Amino acid sequence: MPNNQQERLKIDNWIVGFTDGEGCFSVSIIKNSTTKSGWQIFPEFVITQGEKSLSALEMIQKHLGCGKIYVNRRKDNHKENLHRYCVRSIKELSEIIVPFFTKNRLRTAKVDDFKKFVKIIDKLKNQKHLVKNGMRDIARIIEQMNRKTPARFLESSETAR
Repeated sequence: MPNNQQERLKIDNWIVGFTDGEGCFSVSIIKNSTTKSGWQIFPEFVITQGEKSLSALEMIQKHLGCGKIYVNRRKDNHKENLHRYCVRSIKELSEIIVPFFTKNRLRTAKVDDFKKFVKIIDKLKNQKHLVKNGMRDIARIIEQMNRKTPARFLESSETAR
């Protein structure tokens, strides 16, 4: 951890820039037969880098004090594996990631996805996802994020009931 305010601010700004270029705030709804509704909401903050830049992800993880780094072994024509720094815990997302990016604002179009991500995290914290209308509200927000694809959850026969 940096030992002075100026150094911390430099690292915070570096993380914001890194996230603007290589990060993603995403939320998926996946089928899960072990949940009451049959669906699970899966929020995550991710930064992806090639193997040569793994140390950057490790520095971000150490600075933020949360998340895990996973390796995605490449099976295509690329020579280096990809590494993903992921924060998936609702507690870590709501107590560390959301406050960090609220205080240290993103500068690209990702700020819009972040605002939607914050709404969803808030709904999850308040357990709005446990009722059908809450799950639908979250699915509608997800449809407006990132690639803006229709949510399978909204098209499923289970939600029509």
